[in-house]
Amino acid sequence: MALRLPAPDEYEAFIAKATAGYAAEIAASGALPAEAAEQKARRDHERLLPSGRDTPGQLIFRLTADGEPVGWLWLAVPGEQGDPDMAWVNLVEVDESFRGRGYGREAMLLAEAEARSRGMRSVGLNVHGSNMVARSLYTSLGYDVMTQQLKKSL
Repeated sequence: MALRLPAPDEYEAFIAKATAGYAAEIAASGALPAEAAEQKARRDHERLLPSGRDTPGQLIFRLTADGEPVGWLWLAVPGEQGDPDMAWVNLVEVDESFRGRGYGREAMLLAEAEARSRGMRSVGLNVHGSNMVARSLYTSLGYDVMTQQLKKSL
């Protein structure tokens, strides 16, 4: 598995899909209604990527296996969490037809190697509580819980 920079048309498709996916996750969590979630997702991506794929410190890669695109990795170096030595995985996604082949684990190891090569000492990420597959993967890779948010519907 390898990382490569996306072509301009790939990037445009990626950002549209990433924004929609982020909005859907926000809405599904109950944090915001769908329309407000869509607005937040657009604002957040515009803030994080003001120069698109050329934004300094925001590394967007196409994941490839045997030269074939299989997913995406968005790594911020450093992240925005206030630790100048911590990279942040904003998104790691293996395309649905390629899931279950270990590519997610390989993608995270590539993210760690990329962060290390840029002088980072740790890697952080967010994962939705309902995403048990991802949570299991991150735990198996040695990631520890930093914070938790809880909610109860009334």
